[in-house]
Parts: sequence; structure tokens; C-alpha cells
Amino acid sequence: MRVALLTREYPPGVYGGAGVHVEYLARELARLIDLTVHCEGDLKADDPANAPVEDTSPTVRRHRPWAALDGTNDALRTFSMDLAMAAAATVDLGGVDLVHSHTWYTNLGGHLAALLAGVPHVMTSHSLEPRRPWKAEQLGGGYRLSSWAEKTAIEAAAAVVAVSAGMKADILDAYPEVDPAKVHVIRNGIDTDEYSPDLGTDVLERHGVDPDRPSVVFVGRITRQKGVPVLLRAAAELDPRAQLVLCAGAPDTPELLAEVTELVDGLRARRDGVIWISGMLEKTEVIQLLSHASLFACPSVYEPLGIVNLEAMACGAAVVASRVGGIPEVVDEGVTGLLVPPDDPAALAGAMNDLLASPARARTMGERGRARAVDQFGWPAVARQTAELYESLLAR
Repeated sequence: MRVALLTREYPPGVYGGAGVHVEYLARELARLIDLTVHCEGDLKADDPANAPVEDTSPTVRRHRPWAALDGTNDALRTFSMDLAMAAAATVDLGGVDLVHSHTWYTNLGGHLAALLAGVPHVMTSHSLEPRRPWKAEQLGGGYRLSSWAEKTAIEAAAAVVAVSAGMKADILDAYPEVDPAKVHVIRNGIDTDEYSPDLGTDVLERHGVDPDRPSVVFVGRITRQKGVPVLLRAAAELDPRAQLVLCAGAPDTPELLAEVTELVDGLRARRDGVIWISGMLEKTEVIQLLSHASLFACPSVYEPLGIVNLEAMACGAAVVASRVGGIPEVVDEGVTGLLVPPDDPAALAGAMNDLLASPARARTMGERGRARAVDQFGWPAVARQTAELYESLLAR
């Protein structure tokens, strides 16, 4: 079985949950099928870095948007990359049996490649454009283009993968023309060998985090979706003994960055222990910060599943998160963490303070979260389910 997997993000250029998903899924799928990953990047097709480093590594082809479109709308540049991916997947590599795309950035490429080659198109829905109206702030008219690309692909795809049951419900609500029978729930996974408790303190010390003081940790991009302003407003009522460690960068807009900066400055004027790490952290650094967290805060206002919660749980951190999307499928309320209404700073502050006041309870939740991540969210199982979906489509 020859499969072309289309994604914008792939190592080393991974900055969001969808990229993390593709990185680990591709690694495991390559053990089962003949897989080629098409992604955005600077490497030429014949660059040795594109070759597999071991038998189970997927072949990687990197594509760039057309230079002639530099300085124009980002959605148009993305579509030019989609065209390059569609051509490479169906012509340059001698054809494929199936195409699998991730996010709106490559959905159009997957759709076109499937039409061109006459093969099934599977698309994984990590989020939905109709559920992210704030993207219009970032993309302008490009948001209408991204919405069109997603709608076209999701309605025409042979199968749609939803990363949670909540995501499936959202898909069917947002796109009522989609046949429910073609939407398959295959949850995100976590590498619990890599994401495991790190008791070292060198990373904490480098970033000014006191290992002997309670800490609330957030990891995510500065976007409306992730609810950073909600967390900062809640932190005004946070137990003063606790540190707030904000690992947040890549703002969607200058205006949102200015809002977050103002909130951080106001918080620092009222209390100490507010640590904002705005640069991109190495995975090992994030793991150590999560391992020492008294709790991990996930104030998202929209989250199809939330891989970052799995990462925190695998590192042994209790989680306080919004009760939205697929998060309740990951965070077992009262067992591995606490859930609160979205966009409610008072409720978020109350839940965080409850766990800070009961460190033994938080530690128990962290231990149970680690066990849940290991037992229920392994990547080999995710890859097997995905390959079985491919086989079922080709058998038709």
C-alpha cells in the first residue's frame, strides 16, 4: 500500500498539535505501509536529508510555496504549495493508492491529488475553520479561502478522521452534508517513553523557575483558541505562593501579543513569580517544566482533543482544563484533573487554587494521569487504526 501523507508541519518545523500528531503518526505508519510525507520546507527533492535514516522512517519530500506569491495573501501561497504536493504525490513518485491530508493547509492538495490519481482521500480534522472565527483577525480574506478549502475537502473526502468524539460531533454540526458513516474517531496519541517525568532541575534554573516553589505551567501558542488572556486574568487570583510559568510564543496577531503583554505586565506589578518564556523551547525543556509542575493549565476556548494535556499527564502533572471539545475524553475529571467552563477566569482560578491547596491530591492526579496516558493513548495503536481505515477504503 502506497500512501502520500500531506502536512504543513513536519520536523524540524513543528509548532502545533497537528504537527506533533503527524510526526509520531508517520513514524509508526512507516512500519506498516509504504509512506511518503509531503510537507513544507526548504530542502530540495534530491537532498540527502530527505532519505530515510532507517527502514521504518518515512520518505520525506519538502515543498515551498511559489516565490512569485511572496508578499501576497498567505492562503494563496498555501494553495500554491498544495498544487506542488498534489503533483509530486501523483506524478513524481509514480502514483499512490491513497492520499491523507492534515489541516486546511493541505486539504486542498489532498483533494486535488485524489481527483488527479483517482484514489481515496482521507483527511484528518484537527480543528474546524467554522469553529475558529478569530482566524479572520490573522488571515483576513484568506480565512474565507481556508474555509472554502476545508469545506470542499471534507465534503468530498472518502473518509474523515476526527481526533475525538467531540470533534466528530463538531464536524457533523458544522458540515451537515457530510455522511456520519464516513467520519471515524481515531484519537491523538502520546509517546510515553519520550514524555516521562524528568526530575532534573537544570532547565528550571536556566529559566528562573524555583524548583522548591509550587508552579502552574502553560504551554501553547498565543492565539484566541488557547485562552492565554483567560489564564492571565485568572492568575490575578492565584495563590501567591505559586509561580506562573507561561511558555507562550508565536502570537497570531500583533494586537493579541500587545494584549497578552499588557496583562503580563499588570500581573507582575501585583505579584512575583510570573515567568514568561516566549521563545520556542526544546521538547526536553518542556518535559522538565511539566514534570515539576504542581499543575498544568489548559484554558482553551476550543480544543478538538488537546495533545498538550496528554503531554502534561505523561509527565505526571495534574491538569486543570476547559470543559470543551475533546478535552473531557483526555482529562478524567476528579481523577487526573479538574474541568472548568471555558472563558471563565474565576472558575479557572478556583480550580487551580483547589489543587495548589492540596498538593497530595494533585500528585495523585498526576500519577493517575501518567497511567491513563500509557494505557490508552499509545501511538502504535493509533497507527494500526489508521492503517486499518486505509485498508477498508481500498477494499471497496
